[in-house]
Amino acid sequence: MLNTIFRIVIACALLGPLAAKAEPPALLDATRVPHLGAEGRADYQRFLLQAVPRAFALSADGAWGWAAAIDDDPVATETRAVQNCAAWGGRGCRVYARDLDVVWPGREEAAPPAPAAPLAGGAGWRVQADGRFLWQGAAQARGVYLWAHGRSAGGADSRGTQPQPHARAFNNAGYDVVRLDRDPATDETEAGAAWMRLALAELRARGYRRVVAAGQSRGAWNALQALDAPGRADAVIAIAPAAHGPTGSVAHGWALDDLRRVVAATRSPGTRIAIANFAGDEFDPDPEGRAAIFGAFAGRGAALLLLDRPPGLTGHGAGADWRFTLRYATCLLDFAEGRVRGCG
Repeated sequence: MLNTIFRIVIACALLGPLAAKAEPPALLDATRVPHLGAEGRADYQRFLLQAVPRAFALSADGAWGWAAAIDDDPVATETRAVQNCAAWGGRGCRVYARDLDVVWPGREEAAPPAPAAPLAGGAGWRVQADGRFLWQGAAQARGVYLWAHGRSAGGADSRGTQPQPHARAFNNAGYDVVRLDRDPATDETEAGAAWMRLALAELRARGYRRVVAAGQSRGAWNALQALDAPGRADAVIAIAPAAHGPTGSVAHGWALDDLRRVVAATRSPGTRIAIANFAGDEFDPDPEGRAAIFGAFAGRGAALLLLDRPPGLTGHGAGADWRFTLRYATCLLDFAEGRVRGCG
């Protein structure tokens, strides 16, 4: 018995003290927001799915209001939040939360900074922690969500663009959010796919518990290309995947054949695959044909969620629409983690 106790003590000494489970940031706990009733707390949860800049204002008499991404201007956004609170009868409205920080007097809590240096990279690409999202690091995070931007027409530089708001559901659940930033000068389709594979390997090597590859347009297409080997990602979220230009592009002639090749190359039976395909997408040469090909991912991954032309959402950029976020963000998280197979 004594020998057993001795072995346990030695083991504890070698492992160090058990790490206490970190409390979630005050920002994410709606019950800590003063003066709010149930309806206000529910609306605060919707606020937490918004892009930055964002601000949530409230008053001692229980009114509240929020605003997000007003002309990408933090001052205008905060002003609008206070005005919205006052419009609902609030007196003395003031800001409770600004971006990632709680700023209410006596309850202040600033979010820890994300790493400024790239996590990985090479010629033409880098993996960058996004400081507009809460950061924990691989040892503490529930997983990591890698966002890949689209390729802008005319070669505009999309590096640094904010991931779509549905990524907030992952971040609020404990995922770190990082970007795959690609140099437009060298950002060809196959190069982007190679960088995606390297980025996912680096995040695996860092020890993240779960790895989610996500993107919009060309970034989404590259995420699907990374399914050509098992184990790179636990889930892929492809929003309006495309790699062949808008309506009128000569490349539309072989777009469907290329998509079939991406499906045929998929060798990732453990990966859950979510795809959003929108009506009125100028980068979609054949909505019915593409939907049928996307359906062929079923059986090539652990599960397929195909959001095919959901009602009320149109155009190539519909994944950034607030209605998409409120309708599907939490469901995408639940699907990626295996709790649901479909979204109502």
